[in-house]
Amino acid sequence: MHPFFRNMRHRAGILLVALLALALASLIFSGMTGSIALPLADLPGALAEIARGQSGSLAATLLELRLGRALTAFVTGAALSLAGVMMQALLRNPLAEPYVLGVSTGASVGALAALMFMGALWVVDAAAFGGAVAVSTLLYLFARGDLRGGRAAEGGAALLLLTGAILSAACMAVVTLMLSIAPESRLRSMVFWMIGDLSGAPLRLTPWLVLAAALLFALRSARSLNVLALHADAAATLGIRVGALRKGLFFCSGLLTASAVTSAGSIGFVGLIVPHALRFACGPDHRLLIPAATLAGGTFLVLADTLARTVLAPQQLPVGVVTALVGTPVFLYQLHRLRRI
Repeated sequence: MHPFFRNMRHRAGILLVALLALALASLIFSGMTGSIALPLADLPGALAEIARGQSGSLAATLLELRLGRALTAFVTGAALSLAGVMMQALLRNPLAEPYVLGVSTGASVGALAALMFMGALWVVDAAAFGGAVAVSTLLYLFARGDLRGGRAAEGGAALLLLTGAILSAACMAVVTLMLSIAPESRLRSMVFWMIGDLSGAPLRLTPWLVLAAALLFALRSARSLNVLALHADAAATLGIRVGALRKGLFFCSGLLTASAVTSAGSIGFVGLIVPHALRFACGPDHRLLIPAATLAGGTFLVLADTLARTVLAPQQLPVGVVTALVGTPVFLYQLHRLRRI
């Protein structure tokens, strides 16, 4: 193998190991940080208690609660970031992000309806997931011709994007109606869900399974995504099954978005700024971009959620507020850099 390619693989490996170490460090930092600080010296004993299933001490109880929330934040951020990479590849638009096709607004309709009628937590989750699946199904039925790859890539992407925007606008009208007629006693929880909040999100296995399946598909399709990004019009002649690839990207990104929104509500900017930042840092090669963006997205949301629950402790901010406040200047800087290139 040529030394240039060996050096590229070496640098990619170093970057992924560094991102993995940063992800683990963010989880540990989140577990130690709060209105009651957990000393580093107490961490091994608390972890041992949790491993034995004996969370009797204050340190173990605090660590278990914080780690559960941090792990939920990580899988949510990783799902949103991976969905952003897939959505940008599907639409061939660097400004695309997980919420652009209206899947999140469909989830909002279901979740807010359940909250307005005082549904249990599992009912809210089921309603949010059902709303996201319903919008995804409608979007597929309307745009299945474009996803087959039979039309020009740019025209098909534009039609898919327009269809999603129309469905999103319709769902937002329903959301606005529900917020305007909801009783005051339920309005706060509905608004917090709309902004994005991890305070009541339970740690569940399903989002991790969804993330693992989507990540496996993305890694197996990474070479095809590189070809599609560089030679969209000639991808089919180069041996790429464009229709199957675009359908896979659509369903995986929709499922990731539905899983993330069901867990934590609508959290913006993660799927937009993290893939952009990683493209600046490590280039457009999807073989590296996909795992790097997944790790970086999870780490970013863990740190954002830690800030949201500590900056005004004991009062907690919705994590969506923090991601928006951090994401807006970062994205404006990225746009400025993009214009100079």
